[in-house]
Amino acid sequence: MKKRIAILGSTGSIGTQALEVISAQKDFFELELITANSNSTLLIEQARKYHPATVVVADKSKYNEVKEALSSLPVKVFAGAESIEQTVQSDEIDVVLTAMVGYAGLMPTIKAIEAKKHIALANKETLVVAGSLITKLAQENKVALLPVDSEHSAIFQCLAGEHFNPIEKIYLTASGGPFRGKSKEYLTTVTREQALKHPNWTMGAKITIDSATMMNKGLEMIEARWLFNLSVAQIDVVVHPQSVIHSIVQFEDGSMKAQMGLPDMKLPIQYALAYPQRLKADFPRFDFLKYPDLTFEKPDKEVFRALELAEQAMKKDGNVPCVMNAANEIAVEAFLNGQLEFHRITELTEQCMEKINHIVNPGLNDLIETDNETRQFARSLLSKKSNFA
Repeated sequence: MKKRIAILGSTGSIGTQALEVISAQKDFFELELITANSNSTLLIEQARKYHPATVVVADKSKYNEVKEALSSLPVKVFAGAESIEQTVQSDEIDVVLTAMVGYAGLMPTIKAIEAKKHIALANKETLVVAGSLITKLAQENKVALLPVDSEHSAIFQCLAGEHFNPIEKIYLTASGGPFRGKSKEYLTTVTREQALKHPNWTMGAKITIDSATMMNKGLEMIEARWLFNLSVAQIDVVVHPQSVIHSIVQFEDGSMKAQMGLPDMKLPIQYALAYPQRLKADFPRFDFLKYPDLTFEKPDKEVFRALELAEQAMKKDGNVPCVMNAANEIAVEAFLNGQLEFHRITELTEQCMEKINHIVNPGLNDLIETDNETRQFARSLLSKKSNFA
């Protein structure tokens, strides 16, 4: 039987590649639902090309445009964030690929888990914001959380067949981004164009900026904690500029497993959607002779403060990771809009983490309130031109 797939965030980098994977594996996958925030043009194009049963655009002002453009096709069209939460619960869906950007992916993921849909997780912020809640909910509903991030997919693959063998440590590899080896002083002059030029990966603007600050790796540390039930001390980051080794697991006997491959997100996407099968694919093959040197470096946490902030968030726990994520989302948006300097992204985030009240055991409503409060406070900091201009 074909797996019936929903893609939340089909117009983003992960979503567009997932559509290519599904199209190439028509014997195994069937597309049921695609959603987008506001990119109606691409959403319409995707619906015409891939023929999903249902389309949702979160921006309600785009509903009439999408509805009219798809009127000749047998496709249901809805609008609004609440429609995304409702459609993921459909009996016609087996796996939900959550590729929405940021906090927006939290509620649809919760609704999908409650409807007992397996989750192919590309939205790391869901576990950063509500890791305890999400993992507990997944266990209660007997739902699999299948990682799509290349690093977490690598760890997941390395753990195959190792169920009874405890992890001593994991190493999440990082390319180092476009500013690897640069100084604090250099980061004060970084432009939007420079920050959006990632050396190895083609990604959306938000995750590319997060990679440049190394906040993305900080978010991945928190995600790994919940996916693999690890302590802070069991998670480390190593800079690996070639992005060939996607991550490493070290076991209690000292042996290590690494998952390798070219930097291509289609492989972890397909692995998550097809799990536990490995489907034959024509992805480019790795050639060792083209990579005679694989190098590793210690990340500079003084220059890239985001890693230190993520460690602090994990240690304090509670609603602190939620604060960090919300503040970072506002800061990155401000940088992309020319309202904030690059090096002040982590400064703004840290100020929010210091000022927002710590809740030790937050429920869902606490996390929703924390997210709202943090965003308001972050915007108030941005309005103070003397500090953030």
